[in-house]
Amino acid sequence: MTSRHLVMIAMGGVIGSGLFLSSGYTISQAGPLGAVLAYLIGAFVVYLVMTCLGELACAYPVSGAFHIYASRSINPATGFTTAWLYWLTWAVALGSEFTACGLLMQRWFPSVSVWVWCLVCAAVVFTVNAISARVFGETEYWFSLIKVAAVVALIVLGGAAIAGFHPLADRHQVFPHLLENFDTPGGLFPHGMSGVLVTVLASFYAFSGSELIGVAAGETDDPARAVPKALRVTVVRLLVFFAGAITVIAAMIPYDKVGLDESPFVTVFTAIGIPYAADVMNFVIITALLSAGNSGLYSCARMLFSLAEEGQAPQALRRLNARQIPMAALVVSMLGGLASLLSSVVAAQTVYLVLVSIAGFAAVAVWMSIAASQFFHRRAFLRDGGDVRTLPYRTPLYPAVPVLAFLLCLVSLVGVALDPAQATALYFGIPFVAACYLYYHLRHGRRTSETPS
Repeated sequence: MTSRHLVMIAMGGVIGSGLFLSSGYTISQAGPLGAVLAYLIGAFVVYLVMTCLGELACAYPVSGAFHIYASRSINPATGFTTAWLYWLTWAVALGSEFTACGLLMQRWFPSVSVWVWCLVCAAVVFTVNAISARVFGETEYWFSLIKVAAVVALIVLGGAAIAGFHPLADRHQVFPHLLENFDTPGGLFPHGMSGVLVTVLASFYAFSGSELIGVAAGETDDPARAVPKALRVTVVRLLVFFAGAITVIAAMIPYDKVGLDESPFVTVFTAIGIPYAADVMNFVIITALLSAGNSGLYSCARMLFSLAEEGQAPQALRRLNARQIPMAALVVSMLGGLASLLSSVVAAQTVYLVLVSIAGFAAVAVWMSIAASQFFHRRAFLRDGGDVRTLPYRTPLYPAVPVLAFLLCLVSLVGVALDPAQATALYFGIPFVAACYLYYHLRHGRRTSETPS
């Protein structure tokens, strides 16, 4: 793959149903200005983490690399735990993406059962991943391009409408002028700073997926050049797309009238006068879900393959077929996604709740692992007499950047504990981490301690 593919893989992992469906809810919780500020803070943290990721991805350009960073820079137990956290995150996501696709397809095919579309979507995603890494990258590029086009259209057309240019709209349609919606009857922050804090936490999860660049680094041509370029482009585009889209939506729709009953994209496009806005966005959202599932399955398979390479998973998972695809790891990952899908139906209040909670916790935990890995990697590099000028890519302002990234992620987890709606993530996430460490030391610790130094 090339940097072009890496950028779109990362964009595809981030721009999804959270932006297309849930952005209205975040605006209603924080108010227009609060939502914009929350996503700007989230983008800043993404920038910090991505700069740490850049140095690590160039130092260790291997497939499914997150746990490799932690294993070599911190300790193998941390790498093992990071890998299973990230694998579970995407396995749960697979189940939810397939379910959402099936529900959305009901708009056009109400007589076809949801489970049929779930299986169709699973088959499409599996087939794309089973052909080759190049086909996966190219498919993800076009999936992501559709989503990006929808976001750009919203920013351009919505921006023109609030500036007074809306030739397709009904003549009786009234549009707010510029940012007048930001001055709400309750002030700039109608729900106070607590609403902004909750939205900042949500923005962290919304930006998760940008780290997929690190997973794909090992299957990229010239990682030392492609990875840093992809990181820079991804961070800038995510900032523009998320901040721009949230600004336009908040400016177009009063914060107390935007919610989850309809995609805010549909509301904006309908007001502007775009024909068949609801059908167009239904197609875009289905594409977004397939894109997320595509990236998720790729990430899961490479993570299992990488664990097997390190001797921390069954060796069958490291086998490659003639097209260099870890087929066993791919099949196991798909089965994990289907198990998540099944649990969402038969055990939604027990097993699935636990899985979703751990997945939400894992998004921030993996970022913390990346920041900590870069800190210890650079420290060891300097201690061994390394010259930072020889690094293909180096994190700026070391050690301030990795320390700040780690602390901001840690603060977000403290914020989760203070929010009853999200605290479940810690109740299940922390015990899961402890269980991974315990299992590693029971299963692998003795062998590690007996290895001659």
